Amino acid sequence: MNNLEVASFQNGQLSYASRDCETIPVHLIEQFGQLATRIDLSDNCLNSLSGLEKFSNLKEVVLDKNGLTDEAVNSLPILPAVETLSLNKNKIRDLDNLLGVIESCIPNLTYLSLLGNEACPDQLSSSDTDEDDYRRYRLYILCHLPKLKFLDFSPFRESDRKEAALKGPFLKVVRPSMDHFKENESSEDREGKASDYKPLPNKLRDNPGNKATFGKCRYVYYGRHSEGNRFIRNNDL
Repeated sequence: MNNLEVASFQNGQLSYASRDCETIPVHLIEQFGQLATRIDLSDNCLNSLSGLEKFSNLKEVVLDKNGLTDEAVNSLPILPAVETLSLNKNKIRDLDNLLGVIESCIPNLTYLSLLGNEACPDQLSSSDTDEDDYRRYRLYILCHLPKLKFLDFSPFRESDRKEAALKGPFLKVVRPSMDHFKENESSEDREGKASDYKPLPNKLRDNPGNKATFGKCRYVYYGRHSEGNRFIRNNDL
């Protein structure tokens, strides 16, 4: 089976999903570059988006489940006619970088989906986020991409646009990554984690005069004869 046979094309819709390709195949460009209005490259291993610009009539681009990183996003070419971009289930972390690329390269985008990326705080993908996080994320994106009509699984309302214009610039959510903590961890912290935890100060811990014992007590004290209980009568209870 040759490469042209595994590509599916019908009514302007080109599908080349689940083919383990790392770049956009040249034969797709040569065969369908002037014909495709929709391209589905989901479930591949793309590390570069260069070549999409050769599809001159594209309106919709689906790039789900490709493991796309922030670096790969930077290779997105200018696609002035594209209105729909689906990037679900990738490895996109830097939302500001993505928005900057979209603003420059896809100026007429009206539908965007980022579910399953670290940059998208949806509760289905992360237990560390809540509805407020997702609400801020939506308004922040709408503030930067005012032409959007639909984000992830729901449309924008007129009230959303008004709120985004008013609050959007101030709704950026910054979450420190584990890499940040590792980079800023001192050598003392690393040494402390490597050794067993010892609660006593070094001076007390190293004192040979300290003695301790462990055992079980034969008696259980219920407090019936304590000094405090001597002055409490039954009618006081």
